[in-house]
Amino acid sequence: MNAIESPCILVCSIDEKTGYCFGCGRTREEIAGWIDMSADERRDIMVELRMRLETVERKPRRMTRRARMARQRERTG
Repeated sequence: MNAIESPCILVCSIDEKTGYCFGCGRTREEIAGWIDMSADERRDIMVELRMRLETVERKPRRMTRRARMARQRERTG
């Protein structure tokens, strides 16, 4: 089974003003349907994410779980 590329950084909280996740920039609907989308559909959405994240009201304040895990791997590695 192939891994599905995902922009998720484990900061799952939606900006009520824009409807975008503070962590990845996807909408609730996109997050829920991600696994059922084609690779092309996912890539099309991922192209837009950086611009979307610039429009959210606030940025995540804490280090993401993914970043903490990467830092821990670097230390032990």
